Amino acid sequence: MQDTFNDFEADLADLTKREWLTRLAGVAQAHGFFQPLGKRHFAAHVRRGSTLLVTFESIQGMRALTESAEPLGWQMVRDNDWSHLCLASDGDTWFRDPKVIGLFDHMIDDGFFDDFETILFYGAGPCGYAAAAFSVAAPGARVLAIQPQATLDPRVTEWDDRFVEMRRKNFTDRYGYAPDMLDACDAAFVIYDPAETLDAMHAALFTRPGVTKLRMRFMGDAIQRDLMAMGQLYSLLDAMAEDALTVESFARMHRARRSHPPYLRRLMAALDGQERIDMVEVMARNITSRMKAPRFQRRLAEIEAARTTPAED
Repeated sequence: MQDTFNDFEADLADLTKREWLTRLAGVAQAHGFFQPLGKRHFAAHVRRGSTLLVTFESIQGMRALTESAEPLGWQMVRDNDWSHLCLASDGDTWFRDPKVIGLFDHMIDDGFFDDFETILFYGAGPCGYAAAAFSVAAPGARVLAIQPQATLDPRVTEWDDRFVEMRRKNFTDRYGYAPDMLDACDAAFVIYDPAETLDAMHAALFTRPGVTKLRMRFMGDAIQRDLMAMGQLYSLLDAMAEDALTVESFARMHRARRSHPPYLRRLMAALDGQERIDMVEVMARNITSRMKAPRFQRRLAEIEAARTTPAED
């Protein structure tokens, strides 16, 4: 049967949550399956080519990060004819739910992952934790985790006070400690900003063979959003699928930050905080010469005015 992907052009934006879920479920069922997993999770699978992208996403993130309010993987299905499995949560749950665990156990027993030549796991933040933790279900997979937590077990990460409400959740049973679950993967990449102290401390726990840590200094605490704004997230997934993601190739892609205003503002603020005014001036001149950047133009004018103002006795 001829299977086109026109269905995926269905706009999921500007719908109520119930309408959005109903329409998403209909599209998934038409191309694969949709499975509720209790009150706060669901799985939506689209079967296409031999590359499978497994994404962990929150409903809130899906509805906010793209204009079409769709799972991130759907664009890769359209562009690359990949298959896609979306694990979704209502809110931040770290996917520590027996029904989610049961689904992966069932897929292992059924040989679900055996049907694909290349398997990628992806997530950010709590979803990055889940991407790393559940990747063990598909030995040989590749993993991209942005700002992942290693665990929220207070015996290990009591220093992380951001998610204290999750400390009673069990992070020690199946698929529990994310770094250990990467032992079976082909390669894993952890992206973080080393200036974000708690993210960097979690990233340190992922230090082990087969894991490459990719640092994005001055990118802040919402790196997934910035990568999407720079048009780099899908490029990273493409490179990982081709087994071409390395520190060097990542550095080349990361050059896009030179035209990304949020990054540039954070960098200028850091230089100002260090009172490196000469560097701020050089940076402001470079940026205003190639971009419309009123904030940098004003800062440059301030520096020039300060230089020409006579010092008080």
